[in-house]
Amino acid sequence: MTLSEQQALDAFGALSQETRLRMVKALVVAGPEGMPAGAVADAVGVPASSASFHLAHLERAGLLTSRRESRSIIYAADYAGLSALVGFLMLDCCQGHPAVCAPAADTCAAASCCLPAEVVTELADPVNP
Repeated sequence: MTLSEQQALDAFGALSQETRLRMVKALVVAGPEGMPAGAVADAVGVPASSASFHLAHLERAGLLTSRRESRSIIYAADYAGLSALVGFLMLDCCQGHPAVCAPAADTCAAASCCLPAEVVTELADPVNP
């Protein structure tokens, strides 16, 4: 998935508001199963009515998905959309100089949450993997 400049601007605009940024972070932590809208509101400390407005804004920006389960709307981080946003930033970063991108690559490599489970286990106990 590749973002156009306008799509990236929409996504960054959506994330530039504190409540929406906190919502995306909470939904990333929640994982692919997501959370009901009311739980997202509680997690970030906003009334349900304003949470719905912010969640809809984030969904339109391509950062969240939603699905209906019975009477609840479940929101989840759109990992493809979030990855595309990071990719948009990194696409032309090094201009033939890989050292420019090294800090970002190092940050991703050091995030144990992004490593396969067997690597995390080995890092936690290198003697008895």
